[in-house]
Amino acid sequence: MPQVLDVIAVRAWCSLALEALGRERAEIDAINVYPVADGDTGTNLYLTVESAHQAVEAVFAGLEVGPEPAAPALPEVLRAMAHGALIGARGNSGTILAQLLRGMAQVLADGGPGEGDHAAGVDAGALRLALGRAAESAREAVAHPVEGTVLTVATAAARAASGVDGDCGDVVRAAYEGACVALDATPGQLAVLGGAGVVDAGGRGLVAVLGALSEAVCGEAPVRRGGDGGHARVAADDRHARVDAVPEGVLLECPEDDGAAGPAFEVIYLLEADDRAVARLRTRLDALGDSLVVVGGDGLWNVHVHVDDAGAAVEAGVEAGRPYRIRITHFGLGDVHAGHGSAPPRERAQRAVVAVVPGDGLADLYTEAGATTVPDRPGEPPASGELVDAIRRAHAREVVLLPNDAELRHTAAAAAEQARSEGIRIALIPTRSAVQGIAALAVHEPDRRFDEDVVAMTSAAGATRYGELLVAERQSWTMAGICQAGDVLGLIDGDVAVIGGEVPATARTVLDRMLAAGGELVTLVLGEEVSDEVAAGLEQHVRESHLAVDTVVYRGGRQSALMLIGVE
Repeated sequence: MPQVLDVIAVRAWCSLALEALGRERAEIDAINVYPVADGDTGTNLYLTVESAHQAVEAVFAGLEVGPEPAAPALPEVLRAMAHGALIGARGNSGTILAQLLRGMAQVLADGGPGEGDHAAGVDAGALRLALGRAAESAREAVAHPVEGTVLTVATAAARAASGVDGDCGDVVRAAYEGACVALDATPGQLAVLGGAGVVDAGGRGLVAVLGALSEAVCGEAPVRRGGDGGHARVAADDRHARVDAVPEGVLLECPEDDGAAGPAFEVIYLLEADDRAVARLRTRLDALGDSLVVVGGDGLWNVHVHVDDAGAAVEAGVEAGRPYRIRITHFGLGDVHAGHGSAPPRERAQRAVVAVVPGDGLADLYTEAGATTVPDRPGEPPASGELVDAIRRAHAREVVLLPNDAELRHTAAAAAEQARSEGIRIALIPTRSAVQGIAALAVHEPDRRFDEDVVAMTSAAGATRYGELLVAERQSWTMAGICQAGDVLGLIDGDVAVIGGEVPATARTVLDRMLAAGGELVTLVLGEEVSDEVAAGLEQHVRESHLAVDTVVYRGGRQSALMLIGVE
């Protein structure tokens, strides 16, 4: 059977790439000496692919459920993969990888099967074109391309694939082998790599991603050809090896810097802007610093640059459009900026709470209670890297993590494991809704022994039943029957229990069912679409129908749910 790249293969590719980068992350971090020896290339690539993987899984999870679940169209899956990588891109190499995936998706989504052809895949010719376009678009995104980097490896992969006849399996195997050969040659192209005795870290990560693509299409992992893949003289488990491996006198900055000290800050942000504004932004940022990479399109961009004046880089983004998810890292000092000015090192707190929250209103509420928050934007769930960043910002010896979403359990577990590896004592309480997190915060006592505090918070969260009101996006099967697009769905503990036509009536039914088993306190978190009159009516209903039950109402702001409901 001819091998093709279809929706199943793309899904497997994302999963296998994430697994491969997870296995090799530490080794790739250890050989990271260019453009800055900050030892995070493997981590950044992992987080970028993790975001792409989450976006693809969200497409499959959002399908109509029933006796014959629908399959997504290939263009939809490819665009989700590219968009997920774009919004989750981290670091220089991660941003370039996002553009590589976007370049592939542009060709394959436009030239692939139509929206109604779910089973078919793209052929070898389209895949060859896609690999070529990916390499070209990545070079276009980098202000000053340097040979011996991930760009060189991507170009070699595309060139090797272009000269091969056969099916998609032959193309991806050739691309992988070409990338391996190019990777092994990088120490001879870039002096800093040759001096350290390592291959390019970003290129090594791309080889892992292409190996995963080959495995997804061919059904078996490719055989590594070429040299040792960059293990030379650097032990993956030696955190100091990245610095010790660089001989005295070898410079770590870009060759065009002519030996000058490199910029102090890495600045990354997402930007909503038009093409003309981005063109002006590129020129301004190029004058401010180096390692400039701007990827994206269609109004959404990911901006990466190394500068001495981080404020000026952000201001340039403000002039171009609307920057958000701003991340500024001081090389050597770790993350010092997340929307505020940098601060000197401070003493670690003993204990902190980190929570994922869906909406600005709840973020304010959690912050007032002393928690460090991570936004859960509609359609953009946080990646594990964002949770790790928040744990670091909390700057505490002990951290309680509240994911507040059942879908984030694996993401939160990965973040907790990373935090533990950094010496932080962390407890993950598996809260499935923000109202459970509110209940946990209400009994949080930082002065109590850590284990006792965690037990109390876990007990409070577990004793809180949770519900929510959503608007159905399409006709689908549910536990309560068949719903139509536009119906108001009332969920209790994650399952659809009520299908209604209006918010007030559906909310009253959900409340009655939840309170049938008893309760002392009802918590309502209102989305921005729900009026104060509706909230007042629900409070009155609880007073009149359920004696001795109190109600507290919060404004959640913009969130995916119309309303969150908690019953304690």
